[in-house]
Amino acid sequence: MKRTLAVIATLAVFTPHSAHAEETIRVGSKNFTEGYILGELLARALEREGIRVERRFGLGGTLVCYEALRNGEIDLYPEYSGTIEQAILKRETRSSFSDLQSVVREETGLAFLPSLGFDNTYAIAVRRETAERLSLTSIGDLAAHPGLAIAFSHEFLNRQDGWPGLAARYGLPQKPAGIEHGLAYEAMRTKNLDATDCYSTDGDIQKYDLVLLADDRGYFPEYQAAPLVAPGVEARVRPVLERLAGTIDEAAMRAMNGKVLLDDRTFAEVAHEFLEERPGGNEALSSDRTRPPVRESRLDAVVRRGARHLQLTLIALALGILVAVPLGVLIYRTRALARPVLYLAGLLQTIPSIALLAFMIPVLGIGFRPAIVALFLYALLPILRNTTAALLAIDPNLKRVARGIGLTAWQRLRHVEIPLAAPLILAGIKTAAVINIGTATLAAFIGAGGLGEPIVTGLALNDTSLILEGAIPAALLAILTELLFDLLENRIVPEHLKRDPAVT
Repeated sequence: MKRTLAVIATLAVFTPHSAHAEETIRVGSKNFTEGYILGELLARALEREGIRVERRFGLGGTLVCYEALRNGEIDLYPEYSGTIEQAILKRETRSSFSDLQSVVREETGLAFLPSLGFDNTYAIAVRRETAERLSLTSIGDLAAHPGLAIAFSHEFLNRQDGWPGLAARYGLPQKPAGIEHGLAYEAMRTKNLDATDCYSTDGDIQKYDLVLLADDRGYFPEYQAAPLVAPGVEARVRPVLERLAGTIDEAAMRAMNGKVLLDDRTFAEVAHEFLEERPGGNEALSSDRTRPPVRESRLDAVVRRGARHLQLTLIALALGILVAVPLGVLIYRTRALARPVLYLAGLLQTIPSIALLAFMIPVLGIGFRPAIVALFLYALLPILRNTTAALLAIDPNLKRVARGIGLTAWQRLRHVEIPLAAPLILAGIKTAAVINIGTATLAAFIGAGGLGEPIVTGLALNDTSLILEGAIPAALLAILTELLFDLLENRIVPEHLKRDPAVT
């Protein structure tokens, strides 16, 4: 019992606190190039006025960002008027920007600040070769070519202002597949796709020499970009962020996107340059606030993210062991519990991890806590199943001998059954650890950090080297975990209980 309490106390020490100082403003962003840049612009503008900022960038789309804002996990993030109107409020009628600002405040209590100055509407992009070969100039031209290879981002496929309404408006017969937004451009480059959805200010349009089809029937609404702000911080941030209103046009936003995608600039560098170059950009600012951002070395980034990844995995695994092993013993002692408990654990394992993370946002918010809970739930089944199976598989003759020499139920469990079951229990723990290492990469979608961060950013930028920067360390961490568990098994499991791999 004392050892268990010590473990719990240790976990409590290493678990990050969710409380934030009142002066800290938490800025979020979605997980695409422009979202990162705008988030960085808003964050740096606040920092220039001496406001402490915490960045929670790369969150998994509109649902995650909006729910995080509603639940107080972030204080603001850049959003688009068309997205608010169609995807969040689900309004059937179009509204002017000023009317939408009033509606947002009335229906949600949030503040939609003045537009940053550009409209980043949805568009349909096709490869130039395809457009010229088939004489495609408008979205309606797609109707005559049902065999085109088309795939859209998952959000676009299901949004009210996305594919369903577009197909109805133009009578399009295609059945598009779903694809991650960043990967769609790579598929276009390799000629595996003919068309996909994009944003009109995407730097990828220039990078991949794509053609935008005209929305000649005016289906897409305006998507004016502006900060969406929680009421509790509006008074502090509005005066600062309103200075950015109207300062970014479509050309400037496209240029910033292009610098990241084509010139290998970081989001922070691009945002800093824009704020420095605009009229009055460095007036009355101290030198430390105008200093260019320092680019973190890749090794430092891998070490920092790897430590966070390991922290997520170990805490969730420790909690899984503390719950699943005793529960497996309980099932062993009370056979009636076996089927419902194992069924429930198996059911949890079938829930897609990104969906489970999204479901928990209204309850646990974003960041560390929901990631730990999700990883804990995924660790339960392999540990629970192996514990139960190992105890049930013990030779009945050995159990009778233990009873015959007068051992109590607890003594039999402690000195006979658990030691005999140890190799299989340890195998379940090892399986759970490896599963958690892989699953923890998805925690980056809800701002929990770890080795998933470069993978998410790499998907947004279609940067294979960034993706590998997260994927390779995660794979090496999984291999190292396997080796460490093998060493642990050799150390703690008696020689006569080890299974000889040569024996069938």
